[in-house]
Amino acid sequence: MSATDDRFFRRVYAQVREIPHGRVATYGQVAALLGVPRGARAVGWALRALLDDEEGSVPWHRVVGSGGGISPRAGLGPRIQRRLLEAEGVGFRSGRVDLARHGLLAPGRRPAGRYSIETRGRRRVSRAR
Repeated sequence: MSATDDRFFRRVYAQVREIPHGRVATYGQVAALLGVPRGARAVGWALRALLDDEEGSVPWHRVVGSGGGISPRAGLGPRIQRRLLEAEGVGFRSGRVDLARHGLLAPGRRPAGRYSIETRGRRRVSRAR
């Protein structure tokens, strides 16, 4: 991994740590929040590269595909992700996360610039820095 990859991966991990309990964001939304609007795949690579000792501090399970689906991968990962999300109260409809209810941002809405996640009571909003 190059130094550039390492810096980007660390930014991804920091942004994913900001996703509140019981909420999810899509890979594309995380990328857009980082100012890399076409970087959804790179966000996936970063989360796949999580080291075992980092996995507990980065809530990787809160990042889902654009339609709310859990991304397919080998092993028990998809089952573990669903179980972790359900334990946080995240609901599913037809096998997909209900993004209208549990999404960090409204479905299909992407931040236009540099954003951070801010908490107001139980509602989460994105706001320009």
